[in-house]
Amino acid sequence: MTSNAFGPPAAGAPPSAGETANAQPQRDPAETVAALRTAVPDCQWLTDRERMTPYECDGLAAYRRLPLAVVLPETEDQVCHILQACNRLQVPVVPRGAGTGLSGGATPITDGIVLSLAKFKKILNVDAYARTATVQPGVRNLAVSEAAAPYGLYYAPDPSSQIACTIGGNVSENSGGVHCLKYGLTVHNVLRVRAVTMAGEIVEFGSHALDTPGLDLLSVFIGSEGMFCVVTEVTVKLVPKPQVQQVIMASFDDVEAGGNAVAAIIAAGIIPAGLEMMDKPATQAVEAFVHAGYDLDAAAILLCEADGTAEEVAEEIARVSQVLRASGATRIQVSASEAERLRFWSGRKNAFPAAGRMSPDYYCMDGTIPRRTIGTLLKRIEAMQAQYGLRCINVFHAGDGNMHPLILFNGNDLDEWHRAEAFGSDILEACVELGGTVTGEHGVGIEKINSMCVQFSPEERDAFFAVKRAFDPAELLNPDKAIPTRARCAEYGKLHVRHGLLPHPELPRF
Repeated sequence: MTSNAFGPPAAGAPPSAGETANAQPQRDPAETVAALRTAVPDCQWLTDRERMTPYECDGLAAYRRLPLAVVLPETEDQVCHILQACNRLQVPVVPRGAGTGLSGGATPITDGIVLSLAKFKKILNVDAYARTATVQPGVRNLAVSEAAAPYGLYYAPDPSSQIACTIGGNVSENSGGVHCLKYGLTVHNVLRVRAVTMAGEIVEFGSHALDTPGLDLLSVFIGSEGMFCVVTEVTVKLVPKPQVQQVIMASFDDVEAGGNAVAAIIAAGIIPAGLEMMDKPATQAVEAFVHAGYDLDAAAILLCEADGTAEEVAEEIARVSQVLRASGATRIQVSASEAERLRFWSGRKNAFPAAGRMSPDYYCMDGTIPRRTIGTLLKRIEAMQAQYGLRCINVFHAGDGNMHPLILFNGNDLDEWHRAEAFGSDILEACVELGGTVTGEHGVGIEKINSMCVQFSPEERDAFFAVKRAFDPAELLNPDKAIPTRARCAEYGKLHVRHGLLPHPELPRF
């Protein structure tokens, strides 16, 4: 949810620190900060309101809090000292990358600190033979590909925010992008992570080898949203830049037909490099913004990219075109040059800022559903627009069913704010009902923490907490994110009722 103004808290806003399940003991803030400042030089701390304000939220600007302090370490050793001090004083810590996250994963805690990795921006090594790059967490996603370009290589996961988002943040959220259908998410493109525990101990997950002895903790760690450890170094895979890349832009006069075409392409055994979809309101917003050459008469457009050798691309373009025609495409256009291909993609990647030109605020959702149900969900969203009296434009990673509806609203209108949040919750619950999940690549953070009550049982959530405690026994790292407590789920009213009996009757009902 973005906002251009300091508005009132949204309905169901997360509790401030002190209301969480693991509230920390009350202490004098000035004394706490003074004790922490001994860990690293004073020049690396921000403690006055004006300098901390940029850290009060991430891309989910609807929720804003000021922390006790912000610290910007420059070395791994300093990270260890900071975490050891916070662990000793029982001070919560929120790790932060570039702050581009959209689920509130880097929202501060009022009695805790923000630990920013912004100064960890060195590319330590690019190995063209092993096709790997080892970087610090503050390195921008796009900078990795820029460093690998002289070797004919690049880093495949490409979030829309890749010009600004960092590798450490990508690891924490398991970020995706328009080319992840073929090349995988962050978890499929990271070999090794070096990190620091809350106790200040250095640990490593994965390795430079193809396999690692013991449990596969790397895949557990990626996507943990800063709740397990603080990342200090990452080794990623690099892939060769394709010889040829072309994009098909297909138009449909019915949104549901476009959604069904996505399932038909995958069912035909074709795995494109990218497969993205936008509905008519989205294409109209984007076209006015970047002039990408989109068909403004279509109810929906589909962007499908083929890459590989010239022969492979020609064959895939022909096969995809055949499937699209059979699925009811009314127009098919193939990029005739690299400039045109990039222009087609620039439209899709600028969908979010284009939405910002249409409305004072927008709320970006991130549910994932089976491909065969894309059309069904789009019809439901259309009905929800009438129910809530709000517009919604749809852009999404169609190939893997990762939906990004953008709900347009005015954050200065409290009623619209609450309706937008309810609209978003209904979309996520519809995703679960259709066999999907409440998130695909943006993470849970504080935005979807209530929706986790819908998808997972109390026993499953207890298991999630057990994994967190294995990494962070004191629960000081990002403690109010991602996993809802039983009390929160009871308050949200989404407990399962079996045989007419509410589970956990000892819990107070709100």
